Amino acid sequence: MAQDRPGEFELIKSYFAPLASDPGSLGLTDDAAVLRPEPGFDLVLTKDVLAADVHFFADDAPEAIAAKALRVNLSDLAAKGAKPRGYLLGLALPSDWTELWLERFCAGLSADQSAYDVRLLGGDTIRSNNGLQVSITAIGQVEEGKAVRRSGARPGDILFVTGTIGDAAAGLAARLDPVFCERASLAVGDENHILDRYLLPRPRTKLAPLLVGHASAAMDVSDGLFADCGHLANASGTGLEIDLAKVPVSPAMKHLQNKAFEYYVRFLNGGDDYEILAAVPAEKAERFRRGAELAGCPVTEIGIVSEEAGRVKVTKDGHPLALAADGGFRHF
Repeated sequence: MAQDRPGEFELIKSYFAPLASDPGSLGLTDDAAVLRPEPGFDLVLTKDVLAADVHFFADDAPEAIAAKALRVNLSDLAAKGAKPRGYLLGLALPSDWTELWLERFCAGLSADQSAYDVRLLGGDTIRSNNGLQVSITAIGQVEEGKAVRRSGARPGDILFVTGTIGDAAAGLAARLDPVFCERASLAVGDENHILDRYLLPRPRTKLAPLLVGHASAAMDVSDGLFADCGHLANASGTGLEIDLAKVPVSPAMKHLQNKAFEYYVRFLNGGDDYEILAAVPAEKAERFRRGAELAGCPVTEIGIVSEEAGRVKVTKDGHPLALAADGGFRHF
């Protein structure tokens, strides 16, 4: 019952203070954290807000919701070449929250703090009249002046992407349509894979140092591969040419490519992949590829940067592929 739940300050002391081991957090006993970058480094800040039934389902495991909220921010830091330093958490709890739910949510944060070497620095917890909302501001650091931006790609650069593309969008389709996997004849293992990729992104933090040393431009793939290629092209004032046959996909997506090509292309541009898209000068491309392999974060070459400003050209079997102009995820 509501009267048995901890109050705001008890909640902070019991659940969030144990996550705040960085000295800059001041043990969550003050109004703000105090953080100083190491000499010769810049701070990199990013924020994502996740809402129930928009970015996750309200009945998802609390541990998974916490992990997703933190990981999508760590993905942004990684794309800039930054190492995580800490994060601020804004949590808007619905009226029916329980102490067990909060305990599990914090357990999810704790596990990812250990996995990605990051600590809670502060935040705020409020009541929500419109479902669960989680807002995280992640703070990282990168060598002074070396943050990798979207705007540095140059014609002739090689375009790389990490991981596999499209699984998360396929997983969301499976969540929204209970018979989707049956209609698509997906094996149980493939179904479990796409559901997991939707629920739990894998931020490519191990790639961050390599991006600083090799990439001319980078960003994470959150809105959809082709949409985010467009963002990078527009920021850099260049074009991009992508060979559809080179885009790395999982066995589940390979099956959809053969079974339902229209779905396959839609999922490639569906968003929520949280992989890294990087443009690398041709003379650095092989070193980048080898370094990524050694770091346990292999990359795949999918195309090149061209001179046609703002244009993303996708080819299939050597022929241009027509894509919907409004593709990619948008909130509004």
